[in-house]
Amino acid sequence: MTDEADTANAGWFSDLEPGDLEGASSAIIGGAADHSEDWPQLAVETGYADSAGEYYDLLHEATMHATRQEVAEREQADDRQLVHAVRAMDDCTRTANELAERLAEWAGTVDPDAGTGVDYARELATRERDPEPGQEPLVSLAERVAALADEADKLQEYVERQAPTVAPNLSALAGPVLGARLISLAGGLEALAKKPSGTVQILGAEDALFAHLRGHAPSPKHGIIYTHDAVRGTHPDERGSAARAVAGKLAIAARVDHYSGDVKPELEAELAERIETIQARSEDGSGAGADESDGGESDE
Repeated sequence: MTDEADTANAGWFSDLEPGDLEGASSAIIGGAADHSEDWPQLAVETGYADSAGEYYDLLHEATMHATRQEVAEREQADDRQLVHAVRAMDDCTRTANELAERLAEWAGTVDPDAGTGVDYARELATRERDPEPGQEPLVSLAERVAALADEADKLQEYVERQAPTVAPNLSALAGPVLGARLISLAGGLEALAKKPSGTVQILGAEDALFAHLRGHAPSPKHGIIYTHDAVRGTHPDERGSAARAVAGKLAIAARVDHYSGDVKPELEAELAERIETIQARSEDGSGAGADESDGGESDE
């Protein structure tokens, strides 16, 4: 074969030895052909396989190897590591809080100084005096609650360091933790970048959305982006507009982060100006009848 087209149409197995899985994976992932051929027959004619059955066995082995390589590369990507970290952080926080409730309920039956929450668990775990007879399991549980809370804090520090590297614009607009949670809910930065702003707006409110679709609840105005200061700090009458404005800029930021990686500080200024306008409407009393389209961003 003398040119690139001829090489492509010769088959992915061209110039490969049957046991060369790395070469076969590269050829399958990056290869292309102008038109279909009788690939099993070509493989037999070129000596790559002794029969059509053996060709399909080799193809299966090569495609499985290529798939494993692709999955491994995707899972090792920076945004996937961020997803795992923020999910682990939330798991540790949730578990610590649940166990802290159990600890408080249990301790309240035997400890006159019993408190509540993770703070009480930390205090109980670090008391200098020896536990009363029979209270050793309480102290042991408190130590584990405190350890989980500490682990959550460490994971948050990791997320706050990594998120600006993975998604600088998204982190600047949403904050590192909220940005990481949006990436997690979407399933990765690429998936988030492909979502329209309306979907970004309600990420995390899937239960409310499904209830709305069943006719049991109103349409949700926002999901996890409620924790954004611009949404939470806006009057309830204008919160929908604020959520649309924030979601629109976050969608744009995610696309910039994924497709170019350029830092766009003007996004922050534009969002701040838009939120200021929205919040001013509630202050002067003109917001209740505002057009529902206000505050939105295009998906361009």
